[in-house]
Amino acid sequence: MVDWSAGQRRPLKPTKDAIWIGIARAGMSDEPVYCRNRQEAEAWLVEFFDAETAAGRRVFAGFDFPFGYPQGFARRVTGSDDPFVLWNWLEARIEDDERGRNNRFDVAQQINHLFDGPGPFWGKPHKDRWPEIPYVKKGIPFDQVAERRAADLEAKAASSCFQLFYNPTVGSQILMGLPVLARLRRRGDVAVWPFEGCHDAGVVLAEVWPGLIEPAVKQEMQGASTQEIRDRVQVRLLSRAISLLEVKEFDTLMTQVPDVAKEEAWIFGTGYRDRLNELALQK
Repeated sequence: MVDWSAGQRRPLKPTKDAIWIGIARAGMSDEPVYCRNRQEAEAWLVEFFDAETAAGRRVFAGFDFPFGYPQGFARRVTGSDDPFVLWNWLEARIEDDERGRNNRFDVAQQINHLFDGPGPFWGKPHKDRWPEIPYVKKGIPFDQVAERRAADLEAKAASSCFQLFYNPTVGSQILMGLPVLARLRRRGDVAVWPFEGCHDAGVVLAEVWPGLIEPAVKQEMQGASTQEIRDRVQVRLLSRAISLLEVKEFDTLMTQVPDVAKEEAWIFGTGYRDRLNELALQK
């Protein structure tokens, strides 16, 4: 389970608001991995996928940002409803260096220019920069594309994929994450849920949301030391919970998704909040 970040390179000492990766096999957790930047995380994931498949194991890799946008967004930007066309479109335009300096606000402004009126992307660190990105959400009608996906509404997710700044936010993570997923997908024997058939794939990429196990995280943090990092706890508990799902439960979550998910994506575990919290705390 990957807790993503759109921020600058983090310090050598593990800290919050970085990239954290949780690994579990049948409920047995490895020590979560701390990555200082997106390049380091991508390289680690490539090596891990290769090692696991070489060992004859399959990988279910969850990333905590949306894999798609509300219906109609991809067509407005790329001329196609295919989410992978949008992934590749973003990969061709997003720039990101090892210090974390990137052009995500420039790309978001370019996309906003394709829509009439303000938005849909909003939120920025500098009020006077990127004039086509509203500083706040007020005044954006969301009449050309919905503010939230069906998955966001069903799971009661905290943030819209169009919010680029201010907590809680996920919009910037999407822009900085989908280009990485586009490259991982092209490595072969990789399938993306729920856009593709995943039954025989060696590696499955899926969207997750740690908010589904918030009660378990809160309980774990209450008994933790003051030095514990919440992000590290989240990926450890979420990877454990998903690895403990029974085969029938896992298959149900993989197959019972609405048709709109083929364009907008879906949050794995939606509807299983109580069960995931139970499994996350199972010793």
